[in-house]
Amino acid sequence: MEFFRENSILLLWTSFLLGFSALLPLINPIGSALVFLGLVGDVPPPVIRSLARRIAINNIVFLTVIMLLGSAILRFFGISLPVVQFAGGLVITSLGWAMLNQKDAQASAQQKKDEADACIIEGPTENIARPELEQKTFYPFTFPVTSGPGTLVVTLTLSAHAIAPTLLGSVLSHVGLFLAIVVLSVSVYFCYAYAPRLTRAVAPTTVHGILRVMAFIVVCIGVQIAWNGLTALYSQLPAR
Repeated sequence: MEFFRENSILLLWTSFLLGFSALLPLINPIGSALVFLGLVGDVPPPVIRSLARRIAINNIVFLTVIMLLGSAILRFFGISLPVVQFAGGLVITSLGWAMLNQKDAQASAQQKKDEADACIIEGPTENIARPELEQKTFYPFTFPVTSGPGTLVVTLTLSAHAIAPTLLGSVLSHVGLFLAIVVLSVSVYFCYAYAPRLTRAVAPTTVHGILRVMAFIVVCIGVQIAWNGLTALYSQLPAR
């Protein structure tokens, strides 16, 4: 019984660390907070905290739906798990490699801003009323500012990767991934809610250095997932 409990905790912890490490550089709460602050403009702190809370909740719901519907989406299109692991691993590796080779300390935040360029609120942001901001808590503040297309691809890949041989293993793996989404969304709330203070307290070069380390971990995760998929595909080849 003790061995079973230890294995369950290990599986849950491993899934959590995998999801957290892969999604952190993509969600990038600090870099996203800079873009968020630029979009909302000069608004009172209570409004910023209210928006941050709604965005964090939206992010949890949004990524959880992607995680839970991932298997159904794959079955609908007739895509096997090894193919998703291989293709998704390559995508994760390319995303991590791109982040690893960013030259500018503001590059990560700039990439987030580029994804939201089509969604930038026109006119002087100081005059935007609170109801108009609340209407934008999902689009563009949650998607694509907080969780962009890359985040969705990685979440779908991690969801497929979390499918274990046993039902309990699959449940624990998905719970671990869900906890990673919750922890990251909570960090998004604090970074967004206190974005003005954050911009004054944390140097962009420090943030970029941390993201470089996480980007290398993402590259390793992508290679590992792609290798698992390639190994599974190779084992399905007919014996000669």
